[in-house]
Order: sequence, then C-alpha cells, then structure tokens
Amino acid sequence: MPELTNVLLLAADALIYFAALAGLLRLRDRIGLGPFFCALGVLHFLETYLASIFYVALPSGIVTSPGSTILFAGKLMLLLILYIREDAVVVRQPIYGLLFGNVLVFVLGFVLRYHALAPLQGDRAADFVFLDEMGGLMVWGTVILFVDCVMIILLYERTRVWFGDRVFPRLLTASALVLTFDQVAFFSGLSVLTGAGLPVLIGGWIAKMGAVALYSVLGAIYLVYFDRPLGSPAAPRLRDVFDTLTYRERYENLLARTGCDALTGTLDGHALETYGRRAVDGAAATQRPLSLLLIDLDRLHAVNEGFGRAAGDRLLKLTAREIMSAARLSDFTYRFGGEEFVVIADGLSASEALALAERIRHAVASASAADPAGPLTVSIGVASVPVDGASYDALFAAAAGRLERAKASGRNKVTGPLPASA
Repeated sequence: MPELTNVLLLAADALIYFAALAGLLRLRDRIGLGPFFCALGVLHFLETYLASIFYVALPSGIVTSPGSTILFAGKLMLLLILYIREDAVVVRQPIYGLLFGNVLVFVLGFVLRYHALAPLQGDRAADFVFLDEMGGLMVWGTVILFVDCVMIILLYERTRVWFGDRVFPRLLTASALVLTFDQVAFFSGLSVLTGAGLPVLIGGWIAKMGAVALYSVLGAIYLVYFDRPLGSPAAPRLRDVFDTLTYRERYENLLARTGCDALTGTLDGHALETYGRRAVDGAAATQRPLSLLLIDLDRLHAVNEGFGRAAGDRLLKLTAREIMSAARLSDFTYRFGGEEFVVIADGLSASEALALAERIRHAVASASAADPAGPLTVSIGVASVPVDGASYDALFAAAAGRLERAKASGRNKVTGPLPASA
C-alpha cells in the first residue's frame, strides 16, 4: 500500500535526520557547533524546496511534505535541545544566520535577472519565478522560525509547573503547541506564493503532530541518556526576546566568578556585595528602575529546634527554588545570612517588585504546605530606585526597615514603597 509505505519512509527520514544532527550536537565539545549550524543551513534550502512542491499521500487522504513535517519539525526540536543544553545566546546564532542568508538569496535573485544570459544547450533556462518563490518562502519561514523558537523556549520552561523535570511531556506539549501555530503561519505564506489549498494545511498539521510525538521520544532519549545535563533554569518571565533569555548564561558566568551558596544554589553574600552595588549604581546612572527584595523566613529557628537542622535546610532549599522560579530570568537571587535572601531585579519598578514579592510569598507558603515541618511563610521588604534612593546602602536600609515592619505586624507580609495586600 503506497500510503503506508510513505508513513514508514517518513519515519525513516526522521530517524536519519535526528540521529545525524543529534550526533553532531553531541560532538560539539570536540568539533564545536559550526558543523551542526552548517548542516542546519544546508538542509534549510531542501526543507523549503520540499515544502513548496514535494508532497506525499498518507492514509485517510492526508497530504503532507517531508520538508515541513520532517525537516522543519526536527530542526525546531533540535534547536530546543540546543537551548536546554547550552543557552539562548547560542540558539539565536543559526536563526540570525539563516534569516540574513535567506534575505541575501532574495536580493541576489533579484539582481541576477538583469544579467545578459549565455544560451544553454537545449531548453534549459533559469527559472526566476521559482527562485522568487523559494526566496520569499525561505525568508517567511525563517521569520516564523524566530517566533517559533521564542515560543517553544518559553513554553518548555512554563511546562515545568505542570510536569516538573519530566522531559518527554514538556517536549511534547511545547512542540505540539508551537508547531500548530507554525503550520497555520507557514501555510498563509505558502498559499499566497504557490496557491496551496486547505488539504495541505490540515494534512500537514496531522502529519506534524505525528512527527512531534516521534521527535519528543527521540529528544527525551537523547537528553536523558546521550547528553549530560547542565542544570535546570528557572521559569522565565520575559519582556525582551533573546537578549533577556541570555541572562541565564550571564547568571552562570557570575556564579563561576564569584561563587554560590552551597546549600541553596543561589549567589552568595560576597556576590551580593560586589554585584549589588554595581547594579544599583548602574540603574541610578541611567535613570532606570531597579528593585531590591529582602526576604526573611518566618520562624525558621523554631523549625530547627522542633524538627532538626535537616528540616530547616530542606525548607531553605525549597524557599530558594520558589524565589528563583517566581522571579524573572534576569533577576539575581542571593542568600544573605542564615535565613534571609535578597533579589536584585534590574528594570523592575516599585509596583512590579511588590507584585513579584507577593508571588514569592504565596509560592513559598503553597510549596511548603505539604512539608512535615511546614507550612513556612516569609516576610518581605521591598525598596526601589529611584523611590528609595540611588545607592545600594540606602536601598538595603529601606528594604530592611520595611522587612522589620512586616515581621512586627504579624509576619507573612510584604511591605514596600506602595501599599500591597497581605
């Protein structure tokens, strides 16, 4: 049966594609990422060519293209894996390169039509209509790829709330949602340039969902068994795109330079003294907002006395995890003293910092409710530039004073430059 044969061939295409490129990615420590990026670039032309004119029939009347179903879906999955193992600063490199190269193809194709062409043997001639279609589709496809990558990174991080550290359901959910959007977006351009009909949209989506399932299995196997983990980033709350995503790498670089707290994994007091002052000075000099959150664990001493030091340490780690999960990826979290944490949130206004503090307060209480030594609450003092001054010392003093008022008024409260609900 030809349709069933096509299904098996598409599965074979996916296995070959993923195994080859994942192999290059696995060797990045030895040969660098250049070969992986170059392979993606070369295959991008074939992907667009197949998506424009090469379609196969599947069972139940489904029509799809290997270019869209296998090559594009696989490329997006591999870029997500690249983000998981490296960072967004690495992911954006091939995307920007593809976009620049595709625009250049379009521009050069326009100039080439004005050459005086030498006659060729037979009826062979340059097909500028096809070249225009390919150039337009490649540019459009890469613009969509840019959006797809931002979305799939954000969705993958957001699914941590639902699935924890289980890789397969996170890959499956994020890629299924993004490739549904991608199918509609790419079809709009394909329909305009090539006249593709509705069966291409529907059949392509169904086939992509099958590819999503297969690539999610392959991606999970690769991440769990064939590549070493580099740690789990906190769920980001982003306004910018790749520039903000790259804060993860900057955060890890800062950890390497200044050290981190061995128990909680946050930055330590030395880093706070060094980086905190620099961040406040920079915000004051450029007149941009910055907020400092001083967080204290309520009655941790009683937990240590009643349940033991191990229980207290467990709640300290839980609190640090919830703080970093609630904060933006660009925020820096420090352990200050035995049971206090500091968050430096560059670019966050006073009202936004109060909202962040409330999220942290609720998150800690909710996460610790099931702990044998819980529930645990936190009190938080918030201070902001320029409302509370333009120096680190002034900001810290204001936050410390508000923290004391929060504790004196019954604990489990947020106090800041603006009113906040308890």
